[in-house]
Amino acid sequence: MGKYGLALDNLRAVELVTADGKVLRASKQEEPDLFWAIRGGGGNFGIATSLEYDLHTVGPIIAGGPIIYPIDRSRDVLEFFRASARSLTDEHTLFASLTHAPDGSGTEVAALVTCHCGPAADAERAIRPLKQFGAPILDAVGPMPYCQLNSMLDANYPRGALNYWKSNFLMELSDAAIATMIECFARCPTPMGQLLLEHVHGAAARVDAGETAFPHRQEGYNLLVLAQWMQPNDTNRCIAWARETYESMRPFFASGRYVNYLDDDEAGDPVAAAYGPNYRRLQRIKAKYDPKNFFRMNQNIRPLA
Repeated sequence: MGKYGLALDNLRAVELVTADGKVLRASKQEEPDLFWAIRGGGGNFGIATSLEYDLHTVGPIIAGGPIIYPIDRSRDVLEFFRASARSLTDEHTLFASLTHAPDGSGTEVAALVTCHCGPAADAERAIRPLKQFGAPILDAVGPMPYCQLNSMLDANYPRGALNYWKSNFLMELSDAAIATMIECFARCPTPMGQLLLEHVHGAAARVDAGETAFPHRQEGYNLLVLAQWMQPNDTNRCIAWARETYESMRPFFASGRYVNYLDDDEAGDPVAAAYGPNYRRLQRIKAKYDPKNFFRMNQNIRPLA
């Protein structure tokens, strides 16, 4: 599943400007410590001016799209998602969400979103069980250009919207976790809010946790509590819902967090938690390339004193 790891796993080299104004090229052969750190370390080590990747052919036609179900099928949908995720191939991505209908009506729905980027025959076999499950309100899964799938949900995140997100990896998607998600979503105060489950598997989970700065290489689930709204007077209740939902889900959390979802009001040291066993090494590399912490307007890695 590409979002967690594959983009940085396929990074071959990067050119960046460091805090002292030097332009460095980092790869496995050149500045290898810096190259290790930037594959997951975000903007803590410099300003990237070029990126060189190993590329893999995708499409241009893939099989994908959303399948939307009535909200009263939420438990069935999430249980089906859990069962389906156990056998996903590298080419197959599957997310699940408790969300709102894309027609702007505010109707609560349960949804699956999928993408299979392998050969057409393999894709057809892989998505057949999804298309045969339940009685969906909408089934938009089928062959389409990858670029169309990549932009299909853009309208759900309009310019000018206000956002507050909370996220954590789960120990497992247990029956109790599913029940709690359903209860929490029923209290969602905004028709733009959702609870999203992202699944990590495949090539991203076959890399050792210490091979790149990004350490979350085990197969499993990430939960995203996404509060989004348009009117400033809705801010307090939308943020409160996201925080309360996050706390309700806390008993099901694993120790890891995805650094890109951290906010600026997190308690404790969430960046250290996000990088886990790799954090001390990142601090040492930060001290070498940015000892004064010039690059600090980010999910900040503090240089080791």
